[in-house]
Amino acid sequence: MRRWSTGSADSPWDGGRRAGGDAEAAAAEIAELARHAAESAALAPVGPDAAADKEPPVEDLIVTTAGAYHLLRFVRTPFDSTVLLHLWLDRDDGNLALARIRLAELADRLVLG
Repeated sequence: MRRWSTGSADSPWDGGRRAGGDAEAAAAEIAELARHAAESAALAPVGPDAAADKEPPVEDLIVTTAGAYHLLRFVRTPFDSTVLLHLWLDRDDGNLALARIRLAELADRLVLG
């Protein structure tokens, strides 16, 4: 779990450990990617209530590489909505559809605040 606005890790578990062994650098890069997606005008919510909406602007972000899937889930919070879950899945063994469902369920059960 990390803050997408800063990249700071909020959990000792870090799916970015495989990125050259530098967990903090991986966290910062993932957070930067998430921040760009969240602030993208192309992905911004539309409609009359979009500006007042307290929900994260993006639900999930899926990045695929040659050997892995990276699933990023934006988490609703009662405060500033900058919490992000990052799940790294091995491409050969992981089930992306099931992981997305389970990560959404986990995010809904988190108690933050």
